[in-house]
Amino acid sequence: MTAIKPFRALRPAPEQAKQVSCVPYDVVYEQEVRAFISENPLSFLRVTRPEAEFPENESPDSLKIFARARENLQKFINEEIFLSDPEPSIYLYRLSTDTHTQTGVVACCSLDEYELGEIKKHEKTRPDKVKDRTGHMVALNAQTGLIFLAFRNTQRIKELILQTTREETPLYDFRCVEGVKQTIWRVARTDDFVEGFAEVPALYIADGHHRVESARLARDILRKKNPRHTGAEDYNFVVAGMFPAEDLRILAYNRVVKDFNNLTEAEFFQKASENFSITETNEKVPSSKNEFCLFTGAKWYKLKFAAERARQLNVIESLDVSILQNFLLAPILGIEDPRTDQRIEFVGGARGTDELEKLVSKGTAKLAVSMFPTTMDELFAISDVNEIMPPKSTWFEPKLKDGLLVHLF
Repeated sequence: MTAIKPFRALRPAPEQAKQVSCVPYDVVYEQEVRAFISENPLSFLRVTRPEAEFPENESPDSLKIFARARENLQKFINEEIFLSDPEPSIYLYRLSTDTHTQTGVVACCSLDEYELGEIKKHEKTRPDKVKDRTGHMVALNAQTGLIFLAFRNTQRIKELILQTTREETPLYDFRCVEGVKQTIWRVARTDDFVEGFAEVPALYIADGHHRVESARLARDILRKKNPRHTGAEDYNFVVAGMFPAEDLRILAYNRVVKDFNNLTEAEFFQKASENFSITETNEKVPSSKNEFCLFTGAKWYKLKFAAERARQLNVIESLDVSILQNFLLAPILGIEDPRTDQRIEFVGGARGTDELEKLVSKGTAKLAVSMFPTTMDELFAISDVNEIMPPKSTWFEPKLKDGLLVHLF
């Protein structure tokens, strides 16, 4: 059983929605944020990434950054760029391109259910990132972005979504600069959706492990400050976009590494050849599971994991992200914990292989690895047995926008 809770969204006025909406806080570099804010002063990145408003030669502490975020959010409210709905509601959120459409339900989910494992996770989190978002939530008394959940669809929820999107007029319906159409409906009569989700046995975190863990810690902080805590307060819930798994599309989550761990390129390939067959290639994207495309020295190479070794691995070990970690990153490049090692960076598949080539060519990284995507079946299988994937195993595209539906405590 899944409990969902309607909420009064803080959201942009319809005529401002396109300008306000922005990419998730953690998928853009600081220089990109500075450019976005400079070009568009209404960008919600001023709330989610306010450090980009400070001079580049300044290093403000977190208290100053969070104070600026709070100030910017309040300014948006005061200037009526944002408004609050008159009553708790549920929202439908559709993202569509020329080739793909997914429609989900936005509501609040119980952090108690998250702690009980009924909202299932598949990744560990980085403590520094969790600390940052926890401070941000507490300072703003708000969750400024949606966690992205998947669920096994039911006929009842499918019919409710279809009926609402056919009969109701959208709050927003615009195409963002990335070309993804954003459409949102408000559902004032929420009981049918609440009852429909009560039939869903579990939710799965697709994207947003850091946000939901931060929401849990923010709840703990606010609970201690509240002598009259009851468990019904808004901070006991986290706002989420819940999408049928059948509609979702996973892209690869690629890797770049800063050095060869004191090896020469030849020594690196010699060690890698113990578990991978290696050939030069013109391919930049793997065509099947257990294959990797690696870029270094202005050349692409295909690395294919030994089939007999793959058959000996269990469900987690056989993930491509696990094979890369256990047979190349850790033993050869010395990256034991990719969550905390500063020598590795992760590049979402939406950026393409051009981004990998650019990072290597300009010297930011020594090598880059293009991955084959994890599947939804793999994600569900691992989550259902309460196991953990290596970090950054999945990249879901398109991304939900920040700034369209904010949850105030």
